[in-house]
Amino acid sequence: MKALVKKARTFLRSEDGPTATEYAVMLALIIIVALAAITLLGNKVKDIFTNVEAGLPSGSTT
Repeated sequence: MKALVKKARTFLRSEDGPTATEYAVMLALIIIVALAAITLLGNKVKDIFTNVEAGLPSGSTT
C-alpha cells in the first residue's frame, strides 16, 4: 500500500499541469464566444423586452 501511495505522489509531483499561458488562451476563447453570443442575441433580446414593455400598462392612473 505504501508503494502505491509513493508512486501516486511521485506521479502527481512530476506532472506540471496546465500553465498560465494555457489558462489565458482558454479564457480568451471563452470571452470571444461570449461576446459573439451576446452580439448575435442582443437585437433579439432587445426586441423581446420592447414587446413586453409595450404590452405593459403605462402606470399612470389619471
